[in-house]
Amino acid sequence: MNTHPTPVLISRYATGDDGVDDATIWAIEAHLESCAACRNTLTETVDPAARQLLDRVAAGIAAGIAAGPEPARRRRLRRTGATAQILPWLATAVALILAAVSFESTFRSMPSLVLLVAPMAPLLPVAAVWSRHTDPAWELVSTMPRTRLALLLRRTLAVLTAVVPMLAAAGGLTGHSPVLWLLPCLAFTAGALALGGLVGVDRAALGLSATWSVGVIAPSLVGQRLPVILEAGSWPGWAAATAGLVVVVLLRATHYGRRGIGRN
Repeated sequence: MNTHPTPVLISRYATGDDGVDDATIWAIEAHLESCAACRNTLTETVDPAARQLLDRVAAGIAAGIAAGPEPARRRRLRRTGATAQILPWLATAVALILAAVSFESTFRSMPSLVLLVAPMAPLLPVAAVWSRHTDPAWELVSTMPRTRLALLLRRTLAVLTAVVPMLAAAGGLTGHSPVLWLLPCLAFTAGALALGGLVGVDRAALGLSATWSVGVIAPSLVGQRLPVILEAGSWPGWAAATAGLVVVVLLRATHYGRRGIGRN
C-alpha cells in the first residue's frame, strides 16, 4: 500500500467490517507496521472505554511482571507443536520412497516404482503441515491474513527440503534422470496448493494422492508398463504444468483466507 489508508477504511478495519477483503486487510497491516500516523488514527478509532480498559490491563500486566520473580533460566525446549506433528508424515514419505527403491531393485521387469511414487511423495507431509488436525497453532494462524500464504509456502518448502534429497538418492540408485522425478514432484505439490484455495490444502493433497494411485500407479503395475506421462519426453509438459500451477497459487493468494483456510 503506497498511500495511507483513509480514516474510514482504518475504522472499518478496526471494527472487523466483513466488507473489507483479506487482501486489503493484509495491505493495511503491512502499512501500519511502518506508519506511526496511521497507528495513531487506528488508536483514535477504538472506543474510549475500550482504550481505558486496555491501558488498565497493560498497566496491571507491567506491574505484575515488575513484582514477580526473576525469569527462569533458558532451557532447551522440547520438540513440540507442528514440528513434532509432521515427523510421522515425513517418516511415512521416506518409508514410501525406500519401499519404492526396494521394489524396483527386486522386480526389474516392472515399471519404475520410484518414478510412480515421486509425484505423491511430498503430498502427505504437505497435507499435515496445513491441517487444523495437526497444527496446534491453527486458530492463531487462521486469524492472521498476512501470514497465510507466506506461512504455507514456507512450510511446503520445508517439506520439499526433506523429501527431495531422498528422491534424489532414490533416483540416483535406480538410474533415473532427475527431471523425471523432480518435475512431477513439484507439479503435484503446486497442484495441491492451487486446489487448496478451493477445497483446503489437506483435502487437495489427499485427493491428488488417491487419484494418482488409482488412475496411474495401479494400472501401470497391472499392465507392467510405465505411462507415457512419465517417459523421457514428458518433462516439458511437467515443467509447463509446474510453472502454470505456481502462477495460479500466487494469483489466488487471497483465497487462502477465511473461505479457503476454513476448509482444511
